Amino acid sequence: MPGDDQAAMPAAVAVRAVGLQKTVGRGRAARQVLAGVDFAVAVGELVAVLGRSGSGKSTLLHLLGGLDRPDAGTVTIGDEPLTGVSDRALAQIRLRRVGFVFQSFALVEELSGEENVLLPTRLPGAPKDGTQRAQRLIDELGIRPVADRVPHELSGGEQQRFAIARALVNDPDVVLADEPTGNLDQSAAADVLTLLRALTAQRRAVVVVTHERDAAAAADRVVHLAGGRLVSA
Repeated sequence: MPGDDQAAMPAAVAVRAVGLQKTVGRGRAARQVLAGVDFAVAVGELVAVLGRSGSGKSTLLHLLGGLDRPDAGTVTIGDEPLTGVSDRALAQIRLRRVGFVFQSFALVEELSGEENVLLPTRLPGAPKDGTQRAQRLIDELGIRPVADRVPHELSGGEQQRFAIARALVNDPDVVLADEPTGNLDQSAAADVLTLLRALTAQRRAVVVVTHERDAAAAADRVVHLAGGRLVSA
């Protein structure tokens, strides 16, 4: 039946990596952290990447989001390649299609929480209606009462909520979270994971890299990075 065929169709791929290789360090300190990684995340899927410290999890995330370039291999977001394009084109793809969430929050200390959320909307090429989207996110994430405070006046959980709002303000297809619960207490960490989980219902792809198995419990799928390669859990 037509309905059955439609249900059987595979989900569209939001981000795909093929044959990623990356070496860090120089000379005798050089070390290959990614040795031909193949990885794909579907629209509406949350995938957790587990691995020990130094295993290359953050390197993988940076390559998926275009913050760094691989030594070999390709990355595609939707139908747009990240490899082989100019730095300017890569920056525009990041701005429009990728949101980043960091363990350290990466908020600008001199700006209020609200101003931090608005920052990406001020960049050339940012999608329209960013200001309205920022205000809506601040309300939805429950941080309106502290929106005028600077980061050192906020709790860790509040800072991470502002960081998530900033990641979403340009309406990205892919959200990449690097140890997003690493600096949070148990309650705040659970709240952040719930927020990230909810993003999949908005047809966003979410990748969380972590060494914490509790953080991986929110994922649809878990993979392990070891020896430069990904292995399904």
